[in-house]
Amino acid sequence: MILLRYILQKETIMAELIPILGILAGIIIPLGVFTWLYFEEKNKRSTLIEISKNIQDPAEITKILDQLQGKKEPINHRRSGTITLFVGIGLYLLGAVALGSVIKGVGLLVGAIGIGTIIAGYIFPNDSALLSKAVEDFEEK
Repeated sequence: MILLRYILQKETIMAELIPILGILAGIIIPLGVFTWLYFEEKNKRSTLIEISKNIQDPAEITKILDQLQGKKEPINHRRSGTITLFVGIGLYLLGAVALGSVIKGVGLLVGAIGIGTIIAGYIFPNDSALLSKAVEDFEEK
């Protein structure tokens, strides 16, 4: 009898503890990410301050800032759309083979998003050569 009461009491404690841990995880994880990003940016700021103290030429400072920030590549919508399309196809096949109609619907949704992203990649060029050609074609009209 004591053993059964102990087991039931332990189950109720665990049943109450699981939602509390879930709420705490939802708070702790974003706080950890924000703290990590803060300290990462703090080190960059202090490095830039030290570099700017030692360099007198403003042209060199802007050159170093450009190197530290890195050159951002434009988003290739065709590539990301193709990846999303094939993820959708994989989800649809998973739903067809094992998990059922809900996963098939999710796969169709993800595939449709991928197709839309591919189309956006063709409609909105992000390459500078393509952009200048599109501007020149527009100006000719």
